[in-house]
Amino acid sequence: MNIKRKIGDFFKKYKHAWVFSYALLYGPWFYYLETHVTSGYHIIYSPIDDKIPFIEYFIVPYLLWFVFIAVVFAYFFFTDVDGFYKLAKISFAGMTIFLIISTIMPNGLAIRPVVFERDNIFVDLVKMLYQTDTPTNVFPSLHVFNSLAACIAIKNSKKLNEHKAICMGAYILTALIIMATMFLKQHSVLDVMAGFLMAYTLYQFVYAPEANGVRKPVRQTLFVK
Repeated sequence: MNIKRKIGDFFKKYKHAWVFSYALLYGPWFYYLETHVTSGYHIIYSPIDDKIPFIEYFIVPYLLWFVFIAVVFAYFFFTDVDGFYKLAKISFAGMTIFLIISTIMPNGLAIRPVVFERDNIFVDLVKMLYQTDTPTNVFPSLHVFNSLAACIAIKNSKKLNEHKAICMGAYILTALIIMATMFLKQHSVLDVMAGFLMAYTLYQFVYAPEANGVRKPVRQTLFVK
């Protein structure tokens, strides 16, 4: 009975976990795009891409993105339900927009290097990344967008803002992740710009109203004795 009660209390306390059911929509949709968008897609390219060198060492912050997003979501999930809902709202809205864009306008890249000048463990990791991640469905960059969404959530958390080192570390890591998308030739500068634009736009709907002092009206309840 104690175990059942503990399980029941856990789900009662963390009932907002239902939000993660979004994966049931995103997962199959993204998998479909990855397996069906293989040719005839729109090439995302800017002349600026050619001026950005390939630097394999950026594979480290690129891979840290997965840990970063998971840790930020976990923090808000367990400590700040309201912040968690806002983070989920901005993140999942952006990811849905990404899916819609990729469906309506299949897109991809043609800037990945074929020959590598160096041979080291970082290049090996990049090769593994290229083998597992197709150069399609790149606009806008979710690495950029989700990193910015996490930073927005952190910036708007009063509790986290008391820990300047944590905030600064998150911002620096985000900057490195964004740079990594271009230095690893995983994204065009256009993908990055679109990620910024989408984060800024969705911020106006999710966080800006409260930040500007606009709050939802509170319903008054009349008590009759």
